[in-house]
Amino acid sequence: MIRQKYVDEYIGYYRFGRIKFNEERIQLIEYLERDIISRDDLYFDDEMIENCIRFIEKWYFPLQPFQKFLIAFVFLFSKKTDRVFYRKHLWMMGRGAGKNGLISGLCHFLTSELHGIDEYNISVIANSEEQAKTSVEEAAKTIKRESVLQRHFKATATQILCKVTNSIFKFRTSNGNTKDGLRDGMVVFDEIHYFEDNKDVRVHISGLGKKKNPREFYIGTDGYVRDGFLDKTKEIALKVLKGESRSNAMFPFICKLNNEDEVDDPANWEMSNPMLSNPRSEYAQGLYETILEEYQDLVDDPSNREEFMTKRMNLPVTDLERSVAKWEEIAATNQPIPELEGKECIGSIDFAQIRDFAAVGLVFKHDGQIPFITHSFARKEFVDKYYGYSMRQVEKDRKFAPIREWEQQGLLTVLDEEMINFEHIVNWFVTMRLKYSITKIIGDNYRMEVLQPMLEAVGFEVEVIRRPEAIHGLLAPRVEMYFSKRMFVWGDNPLMRWYTNNVLVSIDKNGNKTYGKKEQIRRKTDGFQALVHALYRIEEISEDTLDDALSALDDLNF
Repeated sequence: MIRQKYVDEYIGYYRFGRIKFNEERIQLIEYLERDIISRDDLYFDDEMIENCIRFIEKWYFPLQPFQKFLIAFVFLFSKKTDRVFYRKHLWMMGRGAGKNGLISGLCHFLTSELHGIDEYNISVIANSEEQAKTSVEEAAKTIKRESVLQRHFKATATQILCKVTNSIFKFRTSNGNTKDGLRDGMVVFDEIHYFEDNKDVRVHISGLGKKKNPREFYIGTDGYVRDGFLDKTKEIALKVLKGESRSNAMFPFICKLNNEDEVDDPANWEMSNPMLSNPRSEYAQGLYETILEEYQDLVDDPSNREEFMTKRMNLPVTDLERSVAKWEEIAATNQPIPELEGKECIGSIDFAQIRDFAAVGLVFKHDGQIPFITHSFARKEFVDKYYGYSMRQVEKDRKFAPIREWEQQGLLTVLDEEMINFEHIVNWFVTMRLKYSITKIIGDNYRMEVLQPMLEAVGFEVEVIRRPEAIHGLLAPRVEMYFSKRMFVWGDNPLMRWYTNNVLVSIDKNGNKTYGKKEQIRRKTDGFQALVHALYRIEEISEDTLDDALSALDDLNF
């Protein structure tokens, strides 16, 4: 069994309840005790660990116990080969935990004569130049501030050169084409949630191995890209922790909340950000107060919750099926539809496939509310196959949508046709026009080439949205506001509530939202998508009726 004082210290803090661990860090300790520190063929280079810690604390900042713990495993070696045991390190923590600062100090040390490997070049890779140069600039500022360091290092705008070892510390963007062939000893990938695949990663690590003790560091918080490089890296990390992968495949240090409910107790926040553990430094206390203010602001601006959970708590909400609204907000749409005869409205259409469902609707503005009148059409063959529409008795434990019940309520029409005939859609709008003032009808680009001429032939103005996903990000804040303020009014429409509850909100790496489906076949979203189409032009609607306009004209004195 091997011992290391900073490792023992950090584990002891957890064992004696001085700090809180999330599930992944608990698994990390179990894995280390089971598969690593129980061995006698490994050793910690205590002298190198102490030199690194002293270097960082002298020239950068005091280190916290978790940072010393991390440094210890950078210098874990195999007795047999005298080479580093861990080539890959994964550091994932909430924003503000000091990942970049620690990497800056570590990289600076590893290029120095204290590390003692000549031409141990280090590259920091990130999606943008601004992020990539963060650590290099921090090291450069430190050197320019200290005359002692200036005798050993030369700092420029793009790189740090150690005069003794000829090691270069520089930054690059994630575009693999920018790699200029340095024989790196170590590569750091920063903000790894931006990497969609491992193509660029492979390019940048291809030069590793030509220098002794190659290392790869993957650091950052979680993000919005799913099924990309980060998710696959986390899968490897979890296999390591569970003992299902090679024991030295990666050193995974993952700090996050275990679930969303934990965010409401600030005492849990250290699980995602170990910098917040007591006793807190002056920096950590300021960070805690900043995070607390952001959390309290969510009461007035709940739309920032996804960003807060993802970046501060390192728990991306996109790991879960994300609804477009809380169920109580969806249920609050069950308000009586007001008298709207003669009111202006925007018509809308959505159908992904004309062989299953189609939805039509009218959206209004009325007395601070957003009423929506909608109807759906469904093919009998489809609803028979997936919802048991024609079955006399449907097993209670099978989660079919109650199509026949909704049909009896007049919310949809089941059509025994090979495909949904567009005439049903046209006729519905023609009928609605007898009661309401439909200013235009909006649909997306799919299938509208046939339907648009039919609607225009009976006198409707039609607008086609060429890229429907592009408007989702624009409309998402409005949709969230309408739900949170209980402005949507749909009447007692369980079909529309079902459509809406089926929506999966996806967030891309830039934070833009799109509305998809939680399940592609059974969980339809056509009615909600029709609503979104109409909301695209809701500002064009006047709340006045035609009678109101005529009365206003009568009142004018010409």
